[in-house]
Amino acid sequence: MGTAHAESLLSGKVPRAELSAVCDPHAERVARCPQIKSFSRFEDLIRSGLVDAVLITTPHYSHTDIGIDALQHRLHVLVEKPLSVHKADCERLIAAHTNPGKIFAIMFNQRTDPFYQKIREMARGGELGEIRRINWIITDWFRSEAYYTGSPWRATWEGEGGGVLLNQCPHNLDLFQWMFGMPVRVRAFCGFGRYHKIEVEDDVTAYMEFPNGTTAVFITSTGEAPGTNRLEVASERGKIVYENDSLKFTRNEVPMSEFSRTTATRFDAPPRTEISIPIEGHGGQHLEVLQNFVEAILDGKPLIAPAEEGIHSVELANAMILSSIKNKTVDLPMDSAEYAVLLRELISKSRSGK
Repeated sequence: MGTAHAESLLSGKVPRAELSAVCDPHAERVARCPQIKSFSRFEDLIRSGLVDAVLITTPHYSHTDIGIDALQHRLHVLVEKPLSVHKADCERLIAAHTNPGKIFAIMFNQRTDPFYQKIREMARGGELGEIRRINWIITDWFRSEAYYTGSPWRATWEGEGGGVLLNQCPHNLDLFQWMFGMPVRVRAFCGFGRYHKIEVEDDVTAYMEFPNGTTAVFITSTGEAPGTNRLEVASERGKIVYENDSLKFTRNEVPMSEFSRTTATRFDAPPRTEISIPIEGHGGQHLEVLQNFVEAILDGKPLIAPAEEGIHSVELANAMILSSIKNKTVDLPMDSAEYAVLLRELISKSRSGK
């Protein structure tokens, strides 16, 4: 992703942004940008005076230390997902953002997708009424064995800090809480190396509860092909289904609880109307977030994804892993110290270096 972002900046796809330096400990990677000043240590780039902002696209654990250092040196920061590997590190990183004049954002590019924007609008704007159940099957993240063996840090507790929940699903977990809010408890079942020769989770089924009694099921995997991406939301005013670039709303003409209380019939359901919501495309994605970051710095434009909101997807991922390993229901907000202890235990048994 670092190379992709660098190419976007160099090719002028992000107006008013200039790539002035790159950093990577591997010389062959910075050699891809021979016209740009390069560094092998992030500390040197941050202190170089060449940059106003940094875009962090490094292995997950390093997000915390690089981000803290950049914020402490009064730079604007855009960090790739996840914000950090675990909640305690998220808290440390967020605490370092003490200067409100410096922009701190996260690359949640799927927030630019008009399908998810519409679902959020319907869920939070009252069009759906009280939500009763959410079911998201997101198993089209298939990855091969070659994907996991391509980098030594991948799919290890020490190198990556998790599997599908920390690598692929930060997007989905962020969208989940962005659209529907945070649950108050989680019970999850993770398959660790179910489909691949890895030590972290590549298959997850999680059950969640919200303060008002709404329930949710979240299912994901990197070992299922062909996979599915289907989001279904049942509410008082009907049901929405998003799948295969189609968003459909089956609208109840009478809210279902009201109909249940007032009807004299035994088997009828509320009268309903089928509505296909016309939406095209998936938004500006990474480029839109990059442009938004620039405009937030230069023009004061509100951020699409403030970095502080990145803690929520990490907390959900941590809670699911903790729930599965400890075989218990986890209440939210979760104890970040408890998960940090568990992660240290897992790292001590990890098969690979960073």
